[in-house]
Amino acid sequence: MADPDGLIGRTVSHYRILEKLGGGGMGVVYKAEDTRLHRNIALKFLPENVAEDSQALARFQREAQAASALNHPNICTIYDVGEQDGKAFIAMEYVAGKTLDKWIGRKGLRLSEALKYAIQIADALATAHADGIVHRDLKPSNLMVSDSGVVKVLDFGLAKLIEKTYGGLDETETLRIPASGTEEGTIVGTIHYMSPEQAEGKKVDARSDIFSFGSVMYEMVTGERAFRADSKLSTLSAILKDEPRPMSSLMSDVPRDLEKVILRCLRKDPARRFQHMDDLKVALLDLKDESESGKLSGVAEAGGRARSKSLLVWAAGLTVLVLIAAGGLWLRFFHRAANSGTPPRIVPLTSHAGIECCPSFSADGNQVAFVWNGPKQDNFDIYITLIGTENAVRLTTDPAADGSPAWSPDGRYIAFLRVVSESKLGVS
Repeated sequence: MADPDGLIGRTVSHYRILEKLGGGGMGVVYKAEDTRLHRNIALKFLPENVAEDSQALARFQREAQAASALNHPNICTIYDVGEQDGKAFIAMEYVAGKTLDKWIGRKGLRLSEALKYAIQIADALATAHADGIVHRDLKPSNLMVSDSGVVKVLDFGLAKLIEKTYGGLDETETLRIPASGTEEGTIVGTIHYMSPEQAEGKKVDARSDIFSFGSVMYEMVTGERAFRADSKLSTLSAILKDEPRPMSSLMSDVPRDLEKVILRCLRKDPARRFQHMDDLKVALLDLKDESESGKLSGVAEAGGRARSKSLLVWAAGLTVLVLIAAGGLWLRFFHRAANSGTPPRIVPLTSHAGIECCPSFSADGNQVAFVWNGPKQDNFDIYITLIGTENAVRLTTDPAADGSPAWSPDGRYIAFLRVVSESKLGVS
């Protein structure tokens, strides 16, 4: 990574700078060696206007002192603060890994990963809030995920540090806005993740972090930001006035209970959100337990909303086929019984556990294709059985739901419907 300041190889205080790790609105971060303790650390140089402002620097030192007192496995530890050659710096724990934004793909994380990371973040924030520290700039790029899957929350208190400095709309934005009356207010944070009260320049508390946490979780699960518009100012407007897109419209298998938890975090009125991060952490732990046991609503159905809707579609069309087949069988046996004098009898074609439906007979009447959700009742697929036997042969194995089997006239092929998305069915 480029080093325009020429710091690589230099020693600042007793830290020898090894390489540049990244940078943003909160400053530039380098990997360095602590020459006294012989360990790697992360060295962050703060924006120049902090070092130039004695009051801001003093405030930073107070904030760093408070944050350094946080002893938690999911909070990046602060080792030291200082200033050299006009550069204010903070020495902190070095974490080998990537920030969360590098892990989140276009489709989001797997549910198990999202819950695992979210619980760690919630636990860290609960500890900070209990000590009266609000993060103010929670976002994926401030969440480091180690190679072993441990989350570290970075940059506690730094947003408060630069409240009095003014800059452009960068990774971490600082804006001047009209406050109530004639006094000019300031908002600090990252626009896409800040709370409505933060966007209005109002006083924030722990519930503002809860809103930002909800935005991070929304992105972890869906791969999309909860609030995103054509410009940063229109994004601010969306945070203040609009609701995020329903998560189920982006991911058909989002558990309903998880969506409710996230949307409660994202309520505009702080009084209607979770009031304490501890309560939110407990709700996430419950969701994790239900997910691991297969009881989490929407997960066991492997796309419950899409599947239930598709079953309704099948019911509308397949009822006709079932009635025709049933009518044909009734006429066949009734006619035979009338001629032979033998009363008709009902013989079950299949008797598997779970849900069976939508039978379709082959042209020769010797085989029947049907839909079954399988021995584990976890997915609807097409099966075929020879009439008079109990053995069923599974024809489809795709994770998507299949239904409506129909034989070709010559008995060589079976057509069926497959759920492609929440609102789309395909013929296979």
